[in-house]
Amino acid sequence: MTAELAADTPSRLVLSPFRGLRFTAADQAAVISPPYDMIDHDQAQRLADGDVHNIVRVILPELHEPDPRLRYRRAARTLREWRDEGLLALDERPALYVYEQHVPDGPDGPGSVQRGLIGALRLPGAGAGPVHPHEDVVDAVVQDRRSLMYALGANPEPILLAYQGEGAASDLVERMAEDSGPLVEVAGLDGVRHRLWAVDDPEQLAAVAEDLAGREALIADGHHRYAAYRELATLGRAGTDHGLALLVNTGRHPLRVRGIHRWLPDLPAAQAVAEAGKWFTVTKVEGNYRAAIEALDAVGPDRIAMAVVAGHDAWLLTDPDPKLIAEHVPPDRPEAWRKLDATVLHHALAVGVWGIPDTAQSIRYDHDARSAVTEAYRHAGIAVLLRPVPEATVHELAAAGVMLPRKSTSFSPKPATGLVLRLLDEEG
Repeated sequence: MTAELAADTPSRLVLSPFRGLRFTAADQAAVISPPYDMIDHDQAQRLADGDVHNIVRVILPELHEPDPRLRYRRAARTLREWRDEGLLALDERPALYVYEQHVPDGPDGPGSVQRGLIGALRLPGAGAGPVHPHEDVVDAVVQDRRSLMYALGANPEPILLAYQGEGAASDLVERMAEDSGPLVEVAGLDGVRHRLWAVDDPEQLAAVAEDLAGREALIADGHHRYAAYRELATLGRAGTDHGLALLVNTGRHPLRVRGIHRWLPDLPAAQAVAEAGKWFTVTKVEGNYRAAIEALDAVGPDRIAMAVVAGHDAWLLTDPDPKLIAEHVPPDRPEAWRKLDATVLHHALAVGVWGIPDTAQSIRYDHDARSAVTEAYRHAGIAVLLRPVPEATVHELAAAGVMLPRKSTSFSPKPATGLVLRLLDEEG
């Protein structure tokens, strides 16, 4: 099977070669960034101030353009100026890009090496397809990412897809990473080393296309960008039938799964804990948020649990009354979904007990527990710390077409932004 034949079959998993748009600067550490939704305002500002050509100025144009009506034009102008100045250049030939991340030892665990393929993901048609989302999205965020990409005429950062299965694609990734010198090798400010190779040999590309054609993939990160890709595709603009993606064989390179925490502004801790105590078993935790996380980790995976933290005070909430679940958690979903910590938090505790609407304004998200606790304190509220959803549960529900509550999981490591971009019109 040729790459062209696979590309004409929307029901199959297709990762097409493309002409990457890459920075020409020698010091690429100064221009790359974490994904847009993994950095807070202060961190983004430090990156932007550290180098006037950091990609964060494109993916978060509101840093320097507060007017929502102008920020996307500002991003497009920035990208165009960088290309005109020769700071970004298109590769001569379409390619798939082997991408390696070497993560050092850290507080989240021992170091690891992740490898995958970056390419242009062919967007499947309506209905069931080879790409499985697993989380709901916030419409406002989807519209933001869609508007940005439309203005840029580009996909500035890849989504992360996970699949399993040995074959030509995995073999090529390992062979390139181990036997040849990279196009790019850079150590980020967080200590992660990034390496990139281009694969443009027709026979190798055809072998990858044939290998991937029968596979399915889980969206591990980038649900809002994927939804934005789908909306862009409805506009009929050239190049919007694909979106930038990193595809990782998690059989060889398992992803780390972490919980994503919540913080609720303007909710007094004493009130929240007292009301929760009518329905949950509440246990005071001696210590701060770290002790709360340890207490959470000690609860068995078959039990519902979460931790409420306010400043230096913490409480463990476990084993809600089944009557609460029956009254507030939708009954038409699989039992695995109904007993997710995040499901119970959003449907039963927040809405049913605390009377807080399940909106992005009322329930905020943070990947970092300490940051969630800090933000909650600053806004006279509470943080709710959550455990990660087991990866097997994510795959089970995604394969059944069941969406997890938004921001239920955080798969890592996530691809850096700025190593390679994709133009919708590669001749533009």
